[in-house]
Amino acid sequence: MIPVLVGLGAALIFGAADFMGGMGSRRIAAVRVTFMAGITGLVLTLIIAPLVGGVASVEAFAWGAVAGVSGGLAIMLLYAALAIGPMSILSPLTAVVSAIIPMTWGLATGDELTLLGYLALGLALVAVVLVGFVPEKGAVRPRIRGILYAVGSGALIGVFLVSIDHAPADSGLYPLITHRLATVLVLGAVIVGMALLSHRRAPLSPARASGWRAGIIFAITCGVLELTANSLILIGLRLGELSIMSVLIALYPAGTILLAAIVLRERIAPVQWIGLALALVAAATLGSHQELSILLGLG
Repeated sequence: MIPVLVGLGAALIFGAADFMGGMGSRRIAAVRVTFMAGITGLVLTLIIAPLVGGVASVEAFAWGAVAGVSGGLAIMLLYAALAIGPMSILSPLTAVVSAIIPMTWGLATGDELTLLGYLALGLALVAVVLVGFVPEKGAVRPRIRGILYAVGSGALIGVFLVSIDHAPADSGLYPLITHRLATVLVLGAVIVGMALLSHRRAPLSPARASGWRAGIIFAITCGVLELTANSLILIGLRLGELSIMSVLIALYPAGTILLAAIVLRERIAPVQWIGLALALVAAATLGSHQELSILLGLG
């Protein structure tokens, strides 16, 4: 049951990080918020990783770098997909693809599940779709480009999870150093490119300066939460199966909608309530699967 709780915790904290990133993006560009969050996570990881311990191997840093590049590109594609819309279709599509790819990889490379485990994974995937559904008035059929961006983002998130899972079990938090560094470099290159292409140099008014300060605070908070979630993912993957963890982590929109409901008083749609309920049922079932697997000698 512990790996399941760790996976759910990682998902909820990731969702909270997305909420903070979204709040910051209302004040400054989303890519800048993500970049500053990455810098925050990198600095904290450099401080914390040696304290946690582990072996700082080339293999650990290499897999962390692959995860960082894929994660950075996934974020950019996700923002591009949501900008095209409709979010009600593209958001859950991204989440489902991000779960299916590492789940399939895990099952194909040795994860052993009972029938109860397979049923729980199916239920969890349904919950991912319902929780990630973003109600929109007058939503239109998505364009091919938006679908391709959403699928690409989900696939790259899947690559991130598979890469982190390949990091040595004794590497502690060291893979997260190159993970954050690679993400920062990717996003930094995007920001530089945007600056070179932009010809506008608007003066920083007092209102904009205030917005920047608030945006930076949200970005730093987002970075702290992302580091916490990534650390829990590493722990969860070392305790349990990639197939189970990937589906649980795909429930990250739950953290976002719950915080939006509490802080912004946004209404949670009935379909999302159903998704949250199914997520809890699926998590409890996966926990039962873990116990059964231990008894049968599969886990």
